[in-house]
Amino acid sequence: MVLAKLKPAVSRYWLISLAGLLWSAVGVMLCRLAYLWLTAVPWGGAVFLGISGILLALIAYRFGFSRIVGKNIDRIQQFSEKGCIFAFQAWKNYLIIVIMVALGLFLRYSPLPKQYLAVVYLAVGGALFLSSFHYYALLWRVGVRGHPWISRSNSKISD
Repeated sequence: MVLAKLKPAVSRYWLISLAGLLWSAVGVMLCRLAYLWLTAVPWGGAVFLGISGILLALIAYRFGFSRIVGKNIDRIQQFSEKGCIFAFQAWKNYLIIVIMVALGLFLRYSPLPKQYLAVVYLAVGGALFLSSFHYYALLWRVGVRGHPWISRSNSKISD
């Protein structure tokens, strides 16, 4: 009983908002680092590496990150009304986040040339940023247009 009172609970609307903002912020941060590293590269090489990173971001978005967002949205929509503020992400995904952050830091401070690392950062950052729009689309449908909270797996609405 005491633990239930201490749980930092927020509405589903705020969970979706928080998830979208965090995914966008991390995506922009990674893309900004990639951009800064690519500015040190001659123009032709920077364009090639930048386009490579964008193409990889589209692939990662389509086949990975958008599916994770879909699962997160489905899980959040199943909450009765409120959930723990940390529940915008599945608990097992926090381990993946820790691994990705550690790997990112390892690579960032490794001797690998930053222009090649920029491709990886641009791919992950771009995929995160694009995926965040799934959260915003749900906020638009529920908050602005007044649609009910419906699990994506139970509806014909495409995100």
